[in-house]
Amino acid sequence: MSQTDKETEEKKAEKKAADASADKEKKEDQKKPEEKKEKKETKAEKKADPKDEKIAAMEVQINQLKLMNAKLTNDYAKAYADTENMKKRLEKDFDSQKKYVIRNFALAVLPVVDDCERALQQETKDEAYRKGVEMIHGKLVNALKAQGVEEIEAEGKPFDGNWHQALMSEHKEGVKPGMVTEVLQKGYTLNGRILRAAMVKISE
Repeated sequence: MSQTDKETEEKKAEKKAADASADKEKKEDQKKPEEKKEKKETKAEKKADPKDEKIAAMEVQINQLKLMNAKLTNDYAKAYADTENMKKRLEKDFDSQKKYVIRNFALAVLPVVDDCERALQQETKDEAYRKGVEMIHGKLVNALKAQGVEEIEAEGKPFDGNWHQALMSEHKEGVKPGMVTEVLQKGYTLNGRILRAAMVKISE
């Protein structure tokens, strides 16, 4: 190979290297705008981060408030239910006391009623006396009835230990055993509850 040919080959190699270097620079220049764009996007994302954090914090706070609201609603419902139950219980206790507050008074008055009835069973020629006793007896019985005191039906009824107290027994023709044959002392109820049991004689 001549000297000229060598020089030609060297020039070609130099040109090729220069072209390659130019291509590389060109490619690098093309990448730079993309890198700049990516950097801009990254910066934009970094700028948006505080807002996202604020939103996330607000969502946590909203959830906490929802839980608090649910708890308060539940506590209110329980408190309301307890108040209503207490109100009903107090009303029931008041009604019960109102119904049975005269129990002791009624028990004290019943012997007076018994005495009036025994007096009316006695024969007397003094009509004014009889009418006076009848009037007192009637007023006492009506006053007791107005407060819920009622006489227990006993004579001719089957004996019931809930309402009757057997003091005597007798054999009576034509009467089946366990029947009340005579009332020795009347019994009474107060608003459906036993006030005084009827003292009775029953058949054997």
